[in-house]
Amino acid sequence: MINTLLHRQAVPLDSAAHRNLKVPVPVADWSVAAKLNSIFLAAVEFGDACREFPIVFVRAGTDPDGKAQIAPVAVFGLSAEENLFIQPDGQWRASYMPAVLRLYPFAIGRIDEQNFALCVDSAWSALSQGSGEAVFNAQGEATEFTRQVVAQAEKTEEEVQRTRLVGDRLLQLELLREMRFDVDLPGGQKLAVEGFFTVDEEKLKALPDATLLELARNGLLGLIQAHLISMANMRRLAEWRVQRGLQAAG
Repeated sequence: MINTLLHRQAVPLDSAAHRNLKVPVPVADWSVAAKLNSIFLAAVEFGDACREFPIVFVRAGTDPDGKAQIAPVAVFGLSAEENLFIQPDGQWRASYMPAVLRLYPFAIGRIDEQNFALCVDSAWSALSQGSGEAVFNAQGEATEFTRQVVAQAEKTEEEVQRTRLVGDRLLQLELLREMRFDVDLPGGQKLAVEGFFTVDEEKLKALPDATLLELARNGLLGLIQAHLISMANMRRLAEWRVQRGLQAAG
């Protein structure tokens, strides 16, 4: 899954072009993600992510039949191109990191509905031909490191497909509502965060018992609860935003 605010120049791995490529892992400096204000979050991650980030739903285009789709994202900032989880020294501020971000500098480039290519962000300055994990060996074959990355990418892509089913069910049940979050900034200024959806708790409570039982048994009810719990993290982001503003002013 390529995000242009993170993968500035994603290109498919090629055994000829990248024969001597070395990748320093784990990533030590996450300032490369400084403009990433949110990222896709798989449903399987909700339990861990809800302790750290607000989890909201955003529009994600349409499927091949033209039906609207939504996707969950972990929110990192309250403005475009703002990531409050990146500290001044480039360290990641939270104890959890979403799977799509952990895959960096690699990304999944979808070819069609069944196939994808493993891409690398060739614009990342840490890539080299000197130190790090080799992507290909001298014969142009994928190394064990690359095979592990491919396995991780395949697992991530499987979770992406499962998560789409979650979004489909929420839309079918008409449980989502568009929300707005207002932040009071120093000096009397206000910041409005818009363009995202949350589960409407009143609509959830009004569902028939049989539907609620279905959601409990298939795990969707637990995901909804994790999402609702995560929204308290919006206030923490607001506090961090104020702190960053005061530090910049000082």
